[in-house]
Amino acid sequence: MTTETTAEPFHGRTLVIDSATEACSVALFENDALLAGDFRMLGRGHAEALVPMIAQLPDRGRAARIVVALGPGSFTGVRVGLAAARALALAWGSEVIGYSTLAMVSAIARDQAGAVPVATAMTGGHGEWFIEGFAKDGSVTRPLTSLRPDAAAAAVTEEVVAGTQAQALVAARGNGTALAIWPDARAFPLLPAHALTADTRPLYGRAPDAKLPGGLPGPQG
Repeated sequence: MTTETTAEPFHGRTLVIDSATEACSVALFENDALLAGDFRMLGRGHAEALVPMIAQLPDRGRAARIVVALGPGSFTGVRVGLAAARALALAWGSEVIGYSTLAMVSAIARDQAGAVPVATAMTGGHGEWFIEGFAKDGSVTRPLTSLRPDAAAAAVTEEVVAGTQAQALVAARGNGTALAIWPDARAFPLLPAHALTADTRPLYGRAPDAKLPGGLPGPQG
């Protein structure tokens, strides 16, 4: 994935959309100040809930910059968020940039636990967990991968583990601090600038489930 980032301070309104997991959240910022936001644990139904949530924001969420979660997470949830961001950007003439769901989780964890290394552990597909390691400044120390729970527990070495499977991973490993965290658009200012990317292709944490005729990769999840 391209790591082109938006490092310069942004002045103006930013709409943040995160529908990549069981949680669905939106937030509208003026510079770094939160104007309004909404967070809901939906499980399913993101397609029906997301646009009304945006419409309830001031000025119906209109912003010069739209920031959207790229995953990893639910295949459908990631696509719903990206489709909404791209459609609104086309209508408003806005810039669209993205971020990793796990980067958001780790940023929230560092805000709660202090500037410490954090491992993320999130529900993946086919019984696996998405894991990734982050330094205390938010840079990636162990790349995103999707592993069975036992392999994930063996791979994670950080004391602090955050995410939807943090408690299960810490229990399986037998030590550490677990922070049960879902990504939240309202926490956007916690993301380091290097976590933002202009490459808004969906971010998957595992190989394609199937191949199309001719050996081309099929949909990922």
